[in-house]
Amino acid sequence: MGIVAGLDSSPDFTRIVVCDTDTGAVLRQGYAPHPVDTPDGAARPSDVDPQAWLLSLGEAAGGGLLEGVQAIGVSAQQNALIPLDAQGNTVRPAIVGGDRRAQVAAADLIDALGGREAWAQAVGSVPQAAQPVTKLRWLAKAEPENARRTAALLQAHDWLVWQLLGRPVRRTTDRGGASGTGYWSAAAGGYRSDLVELALGHQAMLPEVIGPSDAAGTTPEGLLISAGTGETMAAAFGLGLGFGDAVVSLGASGSVMAVHPEALADTSGMITSLADATGMHLPVVTTLNAVRTLRGTAELLGLADLESLSDLAMKSTPGSHGLVMLPYLEGERTPNLPHTAGTLAGLRRESMRAEHLARASFEGMLCGLADALDVLRGRGVEVRRIFLLGKAAELPAVQAAAPMLFGAQVVVPQPADYAAVGAARQAAWALGVSQGTLDPRTPPVWQGAAAQVLEPGDEMAVGQAVRQQFVSVREQTHPGAFRV
Repeated sequence: MGIVAGLDSSPDFTRIVVCDTDTGAVLRQGYAPHPVDTPDGAARPSDVDPQAWLLSLGEAAGGGLLEGVQAIGVSAQQNALIPLDAQGNTVRPAIVGGDRRAQVAAADLIDALGGREAWAQAVGSVPQAAQPVTKLRWLAKAEPENARRTAALLQAHDWLVWQLLGRPVRRTTDRGGASGTGYWSAAAGGYRSDLVELALGHQAMLPEVIGPSDAAGTTPEGLLISAGTGETMAAAFGLGLGFGDAVVSLGASGSVMAVHPEALADTSGMITSLADATGMHLPVVTTLNAVRTLRGTAELLGLADLESLSDLAMKSTPGSHGLVMLPYLEGERTPNLPHTAGTLAGLRRESMRAEHLARASFEGMLCGLADALDVLRGRGVEVRRIFLLGKAAELPAVQAAAPMLFGAQVVVPQPADYAAVGAARQAAWALGVSQGTLDPRTPPVWQGAAAQVLEPGDEMAVGQAVRQQFVSVREQTHPGAFRV
């Protein structure tokens, strides 16, 4: 028996789990917030000194947490862009998150290459404000001197791996992280350096993309560091996703992703074609409105929290007495309606009750995510089982409606840092390959996450009727906006 560690450097904190290499059982764990000063109520900063991530990592690993660990895997927030100069020093703070400053740059890039279809064919995604390629364009326009000094590009997990290894000449990344940059093609398995030049104005050094079970290197102390990956890919790996599995994430916005054997080029831009941490692919479809729909409805009804909204919704019945909410409160990406607003339809005297509005908010949110699932299904992605993630997944109203609306078995895993677990599993894989005990094509089999399993059962027909009610209102309100 050996032990490995996985660390997840999220936007707000570092979590480290130490796991048994054979079973994946979590033996111990550490946690530390990032030392980034964000006043209460203020938005998370878009510029962050990466040294904050190292400080957090050191604190989380305190108290002998890593004693006896043989290998470490690194998961980190996606889309963080770290520009380095020719000496390997940061040119400016890392640009993180969905940076609104880059929205104009995204439109510029789309036009510069010849439209959305050209981008989808080139790299499997259409530029969005969060992506590194778009942030490069913003940097070139807004900070031309910093752009000129930029000689190399890394993302968060690339930079952390490089630091752990002592800043060697060789810099590495993995397919998962590279696939989110906007300048690496998941379909072709290679960089599009011409797109870096299009965005930045000149070429820059890019990290070597290594295989899922490869090691990035070994520290002077003999600690093996695996390839690392982005949070989305690490969480999928930690959950043990396979063919037929999809993940629906319930945050303020929502996302749907599934394991697929090939990259999907989508000219509509609704699908982002990412690579996973095993050599397969993770097509992702995003909605702008998930839990924010529930929070808005709770505030409208004067309820203190989402638990109260769920309790109220459970007093209604499927279909909400004909009340339908199109939850496009912030505009929407799926379907592509960036400037629209939400819609409440089916108002009748008998439907104008608080419990029906509460139920309609849950059904509207889940029907919007079911639309996203249909985008993937329409492209041949098999979905037999759906993992439901996020705190809202524990709400009774979500659990009552999701199986019937999604038309599939729904699995609600117990809360855990699956990204850190996935990073540890990757470390165990790389360690096993280096020792000759594991096949580089087959990851270690770890025990699955403890979970609640929900079946649609006899409610399937009811769910289809509710979906059809939603689709009818959507088509009447936004005819032709949604094409699968």
